[in-house]
Amino acid sequence: MKWSLAAGVAMAALAAGSALGADAVVTKSAPPAPPPTFWDSVTITGDIEGSTTINFANPYNGINFGRLFDDRASTPNFNQAVLTVARALDPKATGYDFGFKFQALVGEDARYLHYLGEFDYLMHTRTQFAPIEANVLAHLPWTSPVSEGGIDLKVGQFATPLGLEVITAPDNAFYSHSFIFNAGPFQHTGVLATDHVNSWLDISAGVTSGENTGLGWAGDNNNSPSILGAISMNFFDGKLLINAATHDGPENPMQLDPLMVGWPNGVVGGTPVSCGCNPNNTWRFLNDLNVTWKVTDQFTLMLDSAYYHDNGWNVNPFTLRSQGVSAYGAALYALYKINDLFKVGGRVEVFRDNNNFFIGAFPGYFDFVNVEHGYPAPSAYTAGPQNQGTTYLGLTGGVTITPELPKNPYVQNVVLRPEARWDTTLNGVAPFAGRTKNNNFTFAVDVVLPFTIK
Repeated sequence: MKWSLAAGVAMAALAAGSALGADAVVTKSAPPAPPPTFWDSVTITGDIEGSTTINFANPYNGINFGRLFDDRASTPNFNQAVLTVARALDPKATGYDFGFKFQALVGEDARYLHYLGEFDYLMHTRTQFAPIEANVLAHLPWTSPVSEGGIDLKVGQFATPLGLEVITAPDNAFYSHSFIFNAGPFQHTGVLATDHVNSWLDISAGVTSGENTGLGWAGDNNNSPSILGAISMNFFDGKLLINAATHDGPENPMQLDPLMVGWPNGVVGGTPVSCGCNPNNTWRFLNDLNVTWKVTDQFTLMLDSAYYHDNGWNVNPFTLRSQGVSAYGAALYALYKINDLFKVGGRVEVFRDNNNFFIGAFPGYFDFVNVEHGYPAPSAYTAGPQNQGTTYLGLTGGVTITPELPKNPYVQNVVLRPEARWDTTLNGVAPFAGRTKNNNFTFAVDVVLPFTIK
């Protein structure tokens, strides 16, 4: 009996020990995951866009006047195939952080997106290649009473902070672009510093080589830098955004006289006849103010306004000196999300090109970049002479349709954007349909395929 009791106690103790051992095996923690590396946060994304714009006036030259990315009438277009490799800065970083962005585009949009001197004459077709961004980023945790969030630096080539509309197709409300977008800058080469003053205010300042310019003799069409500044504010938990930006400096090219021998040779007084100015000290001022108000989760209102001025051009025929050119306008957007499949929107824009300088048409493959370089572009044209102006009214209505695709790791949906647009002039000028009409009605649709590789 004693032996049996002892044996039972021993067996119970052994069983308990086995159970504890089993628990120990079950509760043994896995080794901690290695910390994420720099390359773990690198993303590879992009989009492919094709479109067509039906022009009911059937212009004899096949051009939709005043448009850029949608300038070809009633013909299919391969607008863009964009690839972006990026490592964004961590917005929650408390120490030093680094990143980069490389973005390149192949397509017909590239005709208007060249940095001067970089691949601008590489492909002699409507489809061309252009780098959009190539920059390095750094977050400097240098906090102070005027910088609660530290400083961000961007060095290299980057898209302009001016304006509501952008280059990449999926990030716009409509397929066609506003006159404000088409008349403004697209990219810059330089340095931009952003001070995160507090939770609702960012202030940026930088130096660039100019508007759509690179570096060196081939990249900058004059020998002077420009300044870039911006202020961004957000209120009510990000439901109200206000952005103001300015880019100012000499932008006119050196090769401007009729003999194409370059400034200042061959022209009386050493001043190019076309510009009536010294390109190295004649400034252009590009200013934009935009507001986004998310009224509800479904309804958004946006306002984009701009004032552009160049101290050159509009030459007085008696003094042969410039009198300056200017343009200004505003565009109001109303966007409503019906559900995950449908969004509807409208845009109303009034834009005054005071001297017929900022809005034009560029039928040739290289017309736009030739104008920026100061080279001949005989097929390019504007609405009229620089001593006159044109006031444009643009009305755009569209639907964004975003059907989901079968599940796969690379493409989640496709975007279809049919839109109707009516442009007219308010002062009787007839720049449309090859300078034969004062109004223009188009129906367009683009198809955008965003993708994610990593």
